[in-house]
Amino acid sequence: MTTGSRLNKKTITGWSIRVRGTVQGVGFRPTVYKLATDLGIAGLVYNDGEGVLIEAWSTEPELEKFEKAIWANSPPLARIESIEHTTLEKKDVPVGFSISKTEGKSANTQIAPDAASCPECLEDTFSPFSRRFRYPFTNCTHCGPRLSIIKSIPYDRASTSMAMFKMCEQCQTEYDDPGDRRFHAQPNACHVCGPKAWLERTDGRAICLDSMSQLDLVDAAATLIQRGEIIAVKGIGGFHLACDATNEDAVAKLRARKNRYNKPFALMARDLTVVEKYCQVSTLERNELQSRQAPIVVLERLAEKVEKPVADSVAPGQKTLGFMLPYTPLHHLMMKRLSKPIVLTSGNLSQEPQCISNEEAKSRLAQIADYFLLHDRDIVNRLDDSVVRVVSQHSRYLRRARGATPIPIALPPGFETAPEVLAMGGELKNTFCLIKNSKAIQSQHIGDLEEARTFADYRHNLDLYL
Repeated sequence: MTTGSRLNKKTITGWSIRVRGTVQGVGFRPTVYKLATDLGIAGLVYNDGEGVLIEAWSTEPELEKFEKAIWANSPPLARIESIEHTTLEKKDVPVGFSISKTEGKSANTQIAPDAASCPECLEDTFSPFSRRFRYPFTNCTHCGPRLSIIKSIPYDRASTSMAMFKMCEQCQTEYDDPGDRRFHAQPNACHVCGPKAWLERTDGRAICLDSMSQLDLVDAAATLIQRGEIIAVKGIGGFHLACDATNEDAVAKLRARKNRYNKPFALMARDLTVVEKYCQVSTLERNELQSRQAPIVVLERLAEKVEKPVADSVAPGQKTLGFMLPYTPLHHLMMKRLSKPIVLTSGNLSQEPQCISNEEAKSRLAQIADYFLLHDRDIVNRLDDSVVRVVSQHSRYLRRARGATPIPIALPPGFETAPEVLAMGGELKNTFCLIKNSKAIQSQHIGDLEEARTFADYRHNLDLYL
């Protein structure tokens, strides 16, 4: 798409502006396009193997203003590491500003992590006037799956598990429009053309919905949880096992079936109001819970009892609880009617990796769960939930996974000339880490490598990151 220009050719200068960082698949080019058109700058922007490259033509003061505006207005999921410019040789100045296709190979770019639903997408999901009303997979360039669905670089729809879903005319129009927040949102979809969710009994028998108060099958899962059932829920990076966290019988049954007898279970609550009934929540902890990473946050329990206390077997002997908030439309829809927290623990037998495919879940979780809440968008890369704890007024990751990887960690001065080093990690609680270009690129939490399926996942992730 190209827009007109109001430039005086006698006073213009051309800059080649290089932007490095997490700047692909996050709505960066549309942002640059809008800034350029607002400032009357001519040129083009495109992705390449180093990040984003911009050719911009205007007066020097306007170009300086443009470069500062890029720093100040980057999209929510973008992480700019550097912006540099060089002067372009004089040539015919283009008319207007355009977004061009990706050029070259993506050999040194960064993939954005999966991100919690943005407020705009949640509004779409819960508005009866939206065409995505109660759609469990609503997303845009500012939120939704990234690492969990990617098969290869570059990050485009054909390289993800969304390739099997052909966009309808309305979704395609959004995808093609630089003025739309779903411009080049690779997981873009709706009720008509996108993934679907459904409910099954683990014993294969038919589900009787007549006795349930439910809006759809995702809402029916909430009713089943209220009745004390255990649900295997397919999320964004793997399966979880869910039950009512205030129901001692349900939690004890889950512990026995999962063969997990001591470790605390993670909890999910509909909103902060529910969390604050059970735990002390500081401003920093509140910010972590509501962040785009949406990790599990370890919180201190309140001393006073609440009307519906968390079951003792949720976290035996612990003075803390690990809470997270819903981070996908599916979770938001499921939690909408639940005023109590639920257990949301990884969908696996103890010591095994989290299940990611429907077939695997039906095989390995049928003896644990009573029902499956499934969908047909494949999870390509397993991602457990990240875990954060605030210590001495600083947020510390106890486990980096969904939402936190593969964001590079900047290293201190002295690593500029360091050789590339791949640290393979330990046998227990494994992650691996690559030092490259003064940054540490850490994998998501993988687990204990003595388990064969976990070791296979480790090899899969090494190949993916390579």
